[in-house]
Amino acid sequence: MSYILAVDDSLDNLILVQLALESAGYDLKLVDNGPDALACVEQEPPELIVLDVMMPGMDGLEVTRRLRQNRRLPYIPILLITAHDQPSVVKGLDSGADEFIRKPVKVEELQARARSLLRLKQSIDQRENFVQCLTHDLRTPLVAANRMLSLVKDGAFGDVTPEIEQAMDTTIVNNDNLLSLLDNLLEAYSYDVGQKVFSFIEFDLAALLAEVVTELMPLAQAQGLMLTWTATTPVVEIVGDRLELRRVLANLIGNALKFTEQGCVQIQLDKTASGVKIRVRDTGIGMTAAMQAQIFERFQQGDSRRSGHGLGLYLCRQIVEAHNGMITVQSQLSRGSIFEVTLPKSPDQCHCCGE
Repeated sequence: MSYILAVDDSLDNLILVQLALESAGYDLKLVDNGPDALACVEQEPPELIVLDVMMPGMDGLEVTRRLRQNRRLPYIPILLITAHDQPSVVKGLDSGADEFIRKPVKVEELQARARSLLRLKQSIDQRENFVQCLTHDLRTPLVAANRMLSLVKDGAFGDVTPEIEQAMDTTIVNNDNLLSLLDNLLEAYSYDVGQKVFSFIEFDLAALLAEVVTELMPLAQAQGLMLTWTATTPVVEIVGDRLELRRVLANLIGNALKFTEQGCVQIQLDKTASGVKIRVRDTGIGMTAAMQAQIFERFQQGDSRRSGHGLGLYLCRQIVEAHNGMITVQSQLSRGSIFEVTLPKSPDQCHCCGE
């Protein structure tokens, strides 16, 4: 069902919004408090929220903040109604609102702003579909090309000279890099538009870490690096999305190996009172303070020639924060880096207080 949600503790104001927007052809739901509004959005996300700033208990600013923090929700435009001057508008926009309108509300202005925000919503939804279709259409020929190249390498169409085999190997590697980039782009976009779906289960994080280290050990050995890991207990049970946390571990350890020319990469897994802590320490090239400040932003690449596309650590931050955790880095140029991830026992808990 496509509808607009109007939230105001004043029945007169709700009726005014209802009459103005229903006369323009929109379906409405009316709610008179913040908690009920959040529940309504969680149950069935609307196309637009018209929200009064001043409400008892939970005001419109807090409702806006909570909606923007909920990564499970799709993008929903929020139009704030305020009776106050500029400071209230600034706070509302900083909280995540898209537009505002001042009281007394004029019917024509309310209808115009609703039309504008609904066009914005439609544009974003169309862009989302475009990105998904484009990613799929680009992946298909790359996968098909790799399969054909593998058949040629295996001699399905005749003998292959060493020179041709080497050229095909290079092409396959380049195709795999493109596939990896497309996967990361789609993952990053899913987070950005709030469409990422998680599967939270209880599992052994120590076993997962051992699995990732075993997978990356040949890479470390090929580079002449020592890769080790330790855990405070043999079993470290947490609740989380195993596949997504595997992505975090593989990315952090893989990056540590990539940017370390000699020495070691050490991983420490510790149980804490409220959850777990993972440290990935390397003796690599390190980072400046300026690089550290931006390293978890998307498309932020390091200065090294080995830097990637700037999506891996961005996705790590998104995954960790979706688990109510925190990721940080400490580093010095030429003296290595330490990435630290703290996770609660369950995503429902807060990483700062363990509640």
